[in-house]
Amino acid sequence: MKELPPNVIGALRRFLEEDIRSGDITTEALGPLNAPATGTVLAKSKTIVAGLEEAEAIAGMSGLTCEVIVFEGNWVAPGEPVVRLMGPTRTLLGIERVTLNIIMRMSGIATKTYNMVQTAKRENPKVSVAATRKTTPGFRYFEKRAVEIGGGDPHRYALDDMILIKNNHIAVVGSITQAVRLARERTSFTKKISCEARNLQEALEATEAGADIVLLDNLPPRDIENVHKVLMQRGLRDKIILEASGGIDEDNVRAFARSGVDVISSGALTHSYTSSNFSMSISLT
Repeated sequence: MKELPPNVIGALRRFLEEDIRSGDITTEALGPLNAPATGTVLAKSKTIVAGLEEAEAIAGMSGLTCEVIVFEGNWVAPGEPVVRLMGPTRTLLGIERVTLNIIMRMSGIATKTYNMVQTAKRENPKVSVAATRKTTPGFRYFEKRAVEIGGGDPHRYALDDMILIKNNHIAVVGSITQAVRLARERTSFTKKISCEARNLQEALEATEAGADIVLLDNLPPRDIENVHKVLMQRGLRDKIILEASGGIDEDNVRAFARSGVDVISSGALTHSYTSSNFSMSISLT
């Protein structure tokens, strides 16, 4: 089993504790139920599967044996088994819901990401599709990992990963130029500086101020194409990574992919997905 970071193991333990609390009173009411059994997790819809590392970790911390049947990132069909857990019946019943919740949510994110990545790359093979920090509190690690399984980029994980100058920072400091200058002076060379821009003038200011990434926020694809064109004409395009963000989903990602950007960031990957459907079938062995 892959060794997960201690904070991830801690999160999985908290998920189980939240669900089990003082005990599974249904299982206790029906008897000891200590007979050995096998719990098989089955896909109930066509999906990219994710969350199997987490299922294996939950099995390990619960004293269960785990057999992973498919690789994460693969498509699975309805009725296809993805993982088997073996051990006492009462333990399988106790971890069933948490295990399924994680697999269902992570698989839904991975599937949505895969579909958006493939759609975007049909228009621009070099473009990257990235997540944002619009994640569920306490579940960010799992959501970001699911994005990676689906072929997307996790983007920054937390506030200490990268300088990202947004509108409120600019409003407080006074200007894009001043904000980028201060960030450059006070931050290690190892950290990239991204600056949000809402129009062509702000994009030019951010580029000329020395930003590494210009984030075009809530601009329609036509306006982004114009920004790209002007940057090319002025010999500035190669100086920056051009990123688009704001209201991007499956229905419009193709237009953004052909607008000339390097990166498409979409909060929808982690806040507007549909969980995939899985179930666990338990049988005595």
